[in-house]
Amino acid sequence: MSYVRTFLPWIVFAVVPSAQWQWGALAGLVAAVAVTVEQRLAGAGFDALIIELGSALFFAALTVIAFTDPHSGVHDYSAALSSATLALIAGGSLLVGKPFTLGIAKRTTPREVWGLRPFIRTNLVITAVWTAAFAVTAGALAALAHAGHGHSTSATLVQAAGFVVPMLFTVRYAAAVQAKAKAQAQAAGQL
Repeated sequence: MSYVRTFLPWIVFAVVPSAQWQWGALAGLVAAVAVTVEQRLAGAGFDALIIELGSALFFAALTVIAFTDPHSGVHDYSAALSSATLALIAGGSLLVGKPFTLGIAKRTTPREVWGLRPFIRTNLVITAVWTAAFAVTAGALAALAHAGHGHSTSATLVQAAGFVVPMLFTVRYAAAVQAKAKAQAQAAGQL
């Protein structure tokens, strides 16, 4: 469940009540730093920590804003901004040719697979789906915030779907690609 660990700062931020958004931002920052340090100590490379590092930067900025101006308009749009930030991080990782899921996938995949086209393509597709999910979620949350429902049950459900849908896609798509590769390898072995 490395995706849960990766997105832990965002989950922490989401579960802290909106009225205490300063503490939610600070808790997100602490979680981002803790996860990053823990993963670095476990041997993870920076390529596997793209989201974690971006999370730390986002929550550092949000914490400063939240504590210096607790009534800032940023509060109303904080959920939308968090999803937009994730979309930018994920999309940026695609643009520079280092999809954020690649580093995560390398943690559980044999080294000899890392340079193969199907492995790289699979991660490009998965990262693109995460990017799209974050972008759609950001748009929906911005619309809810604009309508005065930025911290409503509807917003919480949209946020949850923004993580659950791409996570389910990732699991299913990776399984399908692996099953296809296994079937091709078996067919080639029978020739």
